[in-house]
Amino acid sequence: MRKRLLSLLFVSALFGGALAPVYAADVETNPAIAEVATAPLALNSADAEALSRELVGIGPAKAQAIVDYRTEHGPFTSVDELLEVKGIGAATLEKNRARLVLN
Repeated sequence: MRKRLLSLLFVSALFGGALAPVYAADVETNPAIAEVATAPLALNSADAEALSRELVGIGPAKAQAIVDYRTEHGPFTSVDELLEVKGIGAATLEKNRARLVLN
């Protein structure tokens, strides 16, 4: 998988991004590629729309639950604190750990 990602990045760079639509399709179908391709999201300042759009397995309702938790309890002190949000388990956290930063 890493070999394929590196090949796609190399070929895309070689052709000036002409293969970007192919790469975008790969990102949508393979969360591991998306994890590498996405810049980290600021957990303490992202709105529900950004959380829903950028995180794997987080839809609008869970994204709003994250924002509500943050409003009620204050800023997250650790990414692991997401486990306190109803509906977010260890598997979802691990899929998104590399995508999140505290700010």
